[in-house]
Amino acid sequence: MYETISVERDARGVATLWLARDDKHNAMSGPMIAEIHQAADALGADPEVRVVILAAKGRTFCAGGDLGWMQAQMAAPPAERAAEAGKLAWMLKALNGLPKPLIGRLQGNAFGGGVGMASVCDVAIGVDSLSMALTETRLGLIPATIGPYVIARMGEAKARRVFMSGRRFGAAEAVELGLLARAVPDAELDAAVEAEVLPYLDCAPGAVARAKRLAQRLGPCITDDDIRHTIGELAACWEGDEAPEGIGAFFAKRKPKWQAG
Repeated sequence: MYETISVERDARGVATLWLARDDKHNAMSGPMIAEIHQAADALGADPEVRVVILAAKGRTFCAGGDLGWMQAQMAAPPAERAAEAGKLAWMLKALNGLPKPLIGRLQGNAFGGGVGMASVCDVAIGVDSLSMALTETRLGLIPATIGPYVIARMGEAKARRVFMSGRRFGAAEAVELGLLARAVPDAELDAAVEAEVLPYLDCAPGAVARAKRLAQRLGPCITDDDIRHTIGELAACWEGDEAPEGIGAFFAKRKPKWQAG
């Protein structure tokens, strides 16, 4: 059914949505974005699903947006660029609004959009060896469509420590920033995720969904206008001068012109 992801369900109603482009470090391509959105809609509508785990195959949880996909957008007509940026934004909204608990299982590094994927989870557990970074500005981009969820998760003050600099930080700092609830040794990751899953199986599913909607209403409000603004910001970066330079430098294995040294 899917080519870039897979979905497993167990008898308890626990579904695991696996990112499965491990040969590409689970970087999000156009097809992958579409499949994640499709899976989120299906899992949200399935009354047999009680909890969803967001996980990934391979060594990396998610390396962010696929740079080949981004490079293609820079050569596309403006309407197509906006449409592609919109696909990413609305996929993130679908995950964020999933009417089931969403537990992140980060077995490896998360960069760029991978940080956004962690931020839409209700709880994210990561291994203590992982690194995270909002790497977009190193490529002449900005953390646009993931921005509302990153800011909601960390709060503005903490987000500004890492939102613009592109610097890497480890699991301990990710916990302090609020991106991860816990960081555990690799061997304890599955047990830690299971510990987050189990309490929900004793709760009324409808009440859980209603409580999640209430928490999101009372927390930072992410409106469709906010999302449309982030779509425009990402599309504007793609058609500017810096993104072609940054992404071109990556593929050419050279430093972009703004990088010192």
